[in-house]
Parts: sequence; C-alpha cells; structure tokens
Amino acid sequence: MSSIDVDRQHYNVTFTLLALAAVAYALLQSLVAPALLTIQHDLHTTTAGAAWILSAYLLSASVVTPIAGRLGDMFGKKLVLVAVLVVLAAGTVLAGLATSITVMIVARVIQGAGGAIFPLAFAIIRDEFPRERVPHGIALISAILGIGGGLGIVLAGPIVAHFSYHWLFWFPLVAVVAAVVGTIFFVPESPVRTPGRIEPIGALLLSGWLVALLIPVSEGESWGWTSGKTLALFAVAAVLIPVWIWYESRSRAPVVDMRMMRLRGVWTTNLAALVFGFGMYSSFILVPEFVELPSSTGFGFGASVTKAGLFMVPATIGMLLAGPVSGRLSTTVGSKLPLLLGSVCSCAAFVMLAAAHDADWEIYTAMLVLGIGIGFAFASMANLIVEAVPSHQTGVATGMNTIVRTIGGAIGSQVTAGIVTATVVANGLPTENGFTIAFAASAAALAVGFVVALAVPAGRSATESVAEAA
Repeated sequence: MSSIDVDRQHYNVTFTLLALAAVAYALLQSLVAPALLTIQHDLHTTTAGAAWILSAYLLSASVVTPIAGRLGDMFGKKLVLVAVLVVLAAGTVLAGLATSITVMIVARVIQGAGGAIFPLAFAIIRDEFPRERVPHGIALISAILGIGGGLGIVLAGPIVAHFSYHWLFWFPLVAVVAAVVGTIFFVPESPVRTPGRIEPIGALLLSGWLVALLIPVSEGESWGWTSGKTLALFAVAAVLIPVWIWYESRSRAPVVDMRMMRLRGVWTTNLAALVFGFGMYSSFILVPEFVELPSSTGFGFGASVTKAGLFMVPATIGMLLAGPVSGRLSTTVGSKLPLLLGSVCSCAAFVMLAAAHDADWEIYTAMLVLGIGIGFAFASMANLIVEAVPSHQTGVATGMNTIVRTIGGAIGSQVTAGIVTATVVANGLPTENGFTIAFAASAAALAVGFVVALAVPAGRSATESVAEAA
C-alpha cells in the first residue's frame, strides 16, 4: 500500500466520528427546549428573553450553515469541520458557565455554527466512502438529526431533575471534544475542492434575508403578527430575497450557485424539506404540550417533563429503523421512493393523532409511524441532493437543504402553536379541538409534501449517480 492509502482511515472510522459530531449538535439543539422554563427562572429573565435561547441558535445555524458548506467545498471539508467543532465547543463551554441571559444568548449564537456539521459530513461521506456505501452513510447521518432531536427531549427531564440545566451543555460537550480530537487525527482531508472565493456582498445578503425572515417567524407570536416590527422584517425579507437571487446569479464567486438551485432535483427536494421541517418540528411542540396538560382538561395526560419525553421515544426508534432502509432503497431503486413513503407515513401519523389521542398506546403508535416517515424522508432528501449536484457543490447544496428544512420547522412550530393558542379558554388552557386542528393542519402540509415528492425526478439509484460523478 502507498503512504497515501495508509493515511486514509477506514470509512467506518470516519463515519463514527461524523455521527458523534452530528449527535452532539442535535442534542444541543433539542435538550434546551423542554428545560426552557427552568432556565428562565434560574437566569431571572422573561418568557420573551428565554425564547431567544432557541431563536439565537436557529438564526446562527441558518446563517452559518450554507456559508460553511461553501467554504468546505473550497478549502477542504475536514479543515472547516474541525473549525466548526472548535467553535461549537467554545459556545458550549460558555453556555455551561452562563449565569445571565445575555451570556446564554451569546453562547447560543456561537453554538449555532454547529449547524454546518451536517452538510460537511455529507460532503466528506461522498468523497471518502466506497461508492456503494455513500447512500447508507448519508441516510444514517440524516436520520441522526431527528434521532438526536428526539433523544434530547427524552433526556432533558432526567438531566435537569438529577443535576442542573448546566449539564444540558456539559454532557454534549464531551461528545464535541471527542469529535474534534478524532476528526483531527483520523478523518482524512478530501482531495475534492473548488478553488474560488466568496463575495462578501452575497454572504451579507444571504445572512440578511435569513435573519429578516426567521426573527418575525420565531417572535411573531409574542410580538403580534400584525405588529410594526413583524411586518417590517417580513417586508425586508421580501425585498432582500430577490435582490440576493439577482446578485448571486450575476456574481463570479456566488455563495450559492443559482444554476444549481434551479435544477429540478434540487428545488423540488428543497420544497419537500420545507414541508417535512414543518411536520417534524410541529410534532416536537404539539405532542409534549398535549400530554403534559392536566387530566382535568378531559384530554390531557398530566405527564411530567420526563414522561412527556418518553412519548417521543417511538419516533426516535422509527427514525433509527427507517434510516438504513432508506439508504438501501436509494442504492437499489433511487431516492424518490423513500421520499414518497416518508410522505405517506408522516401524513398518516398526524391523521392518527387528529382522529385518536385518548390513550397512551394511540400516541405511541402515531409517533412510531411519524418517526418512520421522517426517517425515510430526511435520509432520502440528502441523497436526492447529492445525486442532483456535482461533487464540488455537495457542501453548499446540502447546506441550503438543511436551512430550508429549518425554515419549515420554524414556520411549522409557530403556525401549530398559534392554532392551539387561539383556542385558549377562560382557565388559560387550550382546548382539545385546538390540538385536533393543529394535528390536521400538519397532516395537510405533509399531504402537500407527497404531491411535491411526486414532482421530484426519479433519476437513477444513488450508487449509479455517485459512480458517474466519480
């Protein structure tokens, strides 16, 4: 074997380290949500201030992810991944030490850089794995986002109950540090690069419209959807988006190649990601809130935060089961079929929740079906993007897909929460009808996702596509 062959680790080692980094980021994304009230009390802040703990993370990840993906395509995926992990570790340390809401929000902004882990991991897998293993690797990393999200909701209660909210950051930090060290020593640097530069104006325009769109989506419920701040920011986003598209279309060094974004396999998959983000994140909001309502309401389960997390376990199991199957289907028949299956399963799960939610087993069954649907869909979308774009655009293309999914999640969580809030009665609690309507709205959105999935080009199997690219 040549020295180059010796230096390149077995792809299973690379996958293990990428999975470790992905799990750490997904946990940091979801662990905080169930403990938000505890953090609010300990940091002596308001509900609006505590909400920024989630919003700051979302905004930062949205801005950094596509830019870091592009930098990885240009300067090396391993180099940029290590930098992202170091920044994530620094933000996690600061969050663990935070004793004020200001410091916590700054820490969450820094942590948001970890959103770039997923597109960089997809690009490394495409470059380093054997061609026949690429779809499986991408499918499993995709599933980890949902699996980590579900685990975070399950683990948050016990961690806060037996330790303190600071340990919501210290435990994932161990995984982040291990991923940093392992990546430095064992993940090979990809030889696939695209020399170039990033136009700062394009990056600023991209950041501007993402911030202008996501802030009012996240804060609209507390600000008021017709308030001056909300409408002004939506107007800014409406102006900046076409300006950004126009500028990137004419730039010699675009952050995001508009020709790539116009590919049918890319824009249809991104539209599907928007809808599936809506469904997944709305379930993370609706189901825990539903089961935690007191049984005196006539429909709530009176569950604690810890028990509410257990209702999410079947979804996590479903994602874990569906991810590898989706990868196998992508290899043999292409990635469109698992996307269609994911659409059907996810829609069916919300129909089940809307129609029957009186017993524990009904919730558990619906969440298992939802997890299977999300596992199929998320894994297939990443593979569809990889199949549709050249290898030197993998990072930025999958980064944009991740951001579109995040935008869909932000919209879904706010829309469904708004539906439930609109039914609050004199005792300050929502009605069963509000949840039924919210579940039905999510089912309708995922039915639209099925129609969008039909428009995705069937193409060839992922193995054939990657082989041709190689």
